[in-house]
Amino acid sequence: MNVNATSMTAMSNWMNNSAQNVANVNTDNYNATQTTISDQGNAVVAQSSKTNNSTDLATEFTDQIALETNFEANVDTIKTQNEMLGSLLDMKA
Repeated sequence: MNVNATSMTAMSNWMNNSAQNVANVNTDNYNATQTTISDQGNAVVAQSSKTNNSTDLATEFTDQIALETNFEANVDTIKTQNEMLGSLLDMKA
């Protein structure tokens, strides 16, 4: 469950950076922030860095759709784990 939680935090950070890029698409001399996700043992981490490029809306929007789907999948996994744990506790009691 910890991996799912850290993954959701990383996805949230990436979504925030993407939203910031979209919000500043018309800002002069704005350099977009690029976010990458990496697996570090039992944690998923988002690493961000400024680029020399402007915001590409097509990339940002497709990334946001993928991030939303990934976030929902992690939520479903945590819900399933909770239900299984609840069922196990009900059997034990």
